[in-house]
Amino acid sequence: MRTLDNASPCRDLIFFDSHCHLNDEEFATDADEVLVRARAAGVEEMLVAGYDLSSSQQAMKLATDHPGVYAAVGVHPHDAKTVTPAVLREVEKMLDREEVVALGEIGLDFHYDYSPREAQKAVFRSFLELAKKKDKPVIIHDREAHGETLAILEEVAALHGGGFCGVMHCYAASPEMLPAFLTLGFYISVAGPLTFKNTKRLPEVVSLVPEDRLLIETDSPYLTPCPYRGRRNEPMYVKEVARRVAEIWGKNIREVAEVTRNNARRCFRIN
Repeated sequence: MRTLDNASPCRDLIFFDSHCHLNDEEFATDADEVLVRARAAGVEEMLVAGYDLSSSQQAMKLATDHPGVYAAVGVHPHDAKTVTPAVLREVEKMLDREEVVALGEIGLDFHYDYSPREAQKAVFRSFLELAKKKDKPVIIHDREAHGETLAILEEVAALHGGGFCGVMHCYAASPEMLPAFLTLGFYISVAGPLTFKNTKRLPEVVSLVPEDRLLIETDSPYLTPCPYRGRRNEPMYVKEVARRVAEIWGKNIREVAEVTRNNARRCFRIN
């Protein structure tokens, strides 16, 4: 796997944004400038997650063109109804690329139900089986489908006699469910909502996650953290998530940056 070869503008404060969408149309005209701002803020590494074939291809191009950028490929549950055997074969081919470090984002979304729930479940199982076949980490999207997501993960893990390497992206399940996801082998990722004033349970989740299993992310251009809410989110704002984690853990932001960066590199098997 490629390693980062450019120097940090802030050597003692280096972040890894473990989930962003620089492949989103929101960044169509200024992705390069966004990356410059991210580097200036100490965000030297980031994972760009695909959500359909086109965005997965864009993620791979960004990762190829920019050191420290890594790609994940997959199809979001919103588009599960579009997934055919041909789509699965195309994703499988993408997983062989050096710049692709994970399969995702995949999962279930019962908030919008843009795809029928049974189709979402079937496609989710198919992608999990593909991840097992290719031995790739998975990035799980789970919105208002916590019980169903956990049940399918446990089902596939049992079939293969082992859990997963991967991340529960933008964790939204309860603190009570946390041990089950950790037991399956997942890292837990938190984003901008951790900084929101009305957040009630996420701080408890962060306090319960072992330090070696927590990731931070932006999910940009979405979920902009305080105090920047109302603006388009960018990877440079991941430091605000780290700042809030530091408050909850009683550590300084430098320690959080180092721990979560090391966790992300381990999760995605980056040398």
